[in-house]
Amino acid sequence: MPRLFQAAGALTALGASGLLLLASCNQSAPADQPAAGAAQPAAADSTQAAGSAEAPQGVGFGKTADGQQAELYTLSNAHGLKVSITNYGGTITRLFVPDKAGRFGDIVLGFDSVAGYQSPAYRKAGPYFGALIGRYGNRIRGGKFTLDGKDYTLAKNNGANHLHGGLKGFDKVLWQAEPGTSAEGQTLTLRHLSKDGEEGYPGNLQVTVVYTLTADDALKIDYSATTDKATPVNLTNHAYFNLALGQSKNVLAHEVTLPADRYTVVDAGLIPTGELRPVQGTPFDFTTPHAIGQRIAQVPGGYDHNWVLNQSEGMHPAATVYEPVSGRTLEVTTTEPGIQFYTGNFLDGTLTGKGNVTYGKHAGFCLETQHFPDSPNQPKFPSTILKPGQTLQSTTVYRFGVRK
Repeated sequence: MPRLFQAAGALTALGASGLLLLASCNQSAPADQPAAGAAQPAAADSTQAAGSAEAPQGVGFGKTADGQQAELYTLSNAHGLKVSITNYGGTITRLFVPDKAGRFGDIVLGFDSVAGYQSPAYRKAGPYFGALIGRYGNRIRGGKFTLDGKDYTLAKNNGANHLHGGLKGFDKVLWQAEPGTSAEGQTLTLRHLSKDGEEGYPGNLQVTVVYTLTADDALKIDYSATTDKATPVNLTNHAYFNLALGQSKNVLAHEVTLPADRYTVVDAGLIPTGELRPVQGTPFDFTTPHAIGQRIAQVPGGYDHNWVLNQSEGMHPAATVYEPVSGRTLEVTTTEPGIQFYTGNFLDGTLTGKGNVTYGKHAGFCLETQHFPDSPNQPKFPSTILKPGQTLQSTTVYRFGVRK
């Protein structure tokens, strides 16, 4: 298997300590962007379509609450796919892919300017639309952990627990952006220094995330990080997908497959108990395709759980999604050992996004590749501790297609 840390050994079997795998409002739209879910004509000729060797250009995306200018970068490929990403939170704001008739549509939830991601309603709801998540994605029990004999206290921003990096996680900072190209396609490289003590975490953590829109219709996300003190790290992206956005207000008809025979059981606060329970015979069994809405009523609160992927070495399958109306498909592969499948249970219609679309319950779903929640307090889970001299490296790929 590829090494996730330089000069580090391979991940041990699940149930034993392992090494960290690196993953995984009503504003006016920019003039060159259609409304959410709106159709976009297919490229007439792939040799002339968007996706040249030129680096993507940044455009203004509005100013943050503290007066800083946010930028928006749109990556494209020769088939006409486009993804827009802002350096505010490394957030994916738009993602245009074709349906089975060749019509392009935006399939992610989000806003038309940075103001939407900073509104009081958004801050209260905290959905993390499309954002990069860190220093630690998902929850840490009680906002505390012990490392090398020292106790650390983190921000508690999810009841009594710590969630997605705290009060000001990676989703709320301006990343240093560098648009470019590679052999695979147009790229956007984002860098951020998370300073020692931020949100209670030890160590100066230097993080680099590279988005690539590939020639074969995939959005690739490469994560890397180094630190000068041992620290827990769990990086992911929190995009909300709706493969029929503009045609369906919820994702309950989407058919999902997860190659995972076990999931991490959680308590009422969505904190893992430590048990890895078989999915067989339960509504958590997505080893064969099931519509999201088929059994969701059997899961109190809806799906918001971590599945233990059957494979943990190299790039391996993490999820497949099919939406029957549009014919769109989504395939996820990753180097991470787990995936958080979340079905937008906390969306309640108080947020209005692109094209004045209101986001109600189950308006989108998330597939967050990751290490397991609360790993710093769960010695039997694969370790998320990054140490000085090591380099965290992780990759997740979201590949788009159609089924006719």
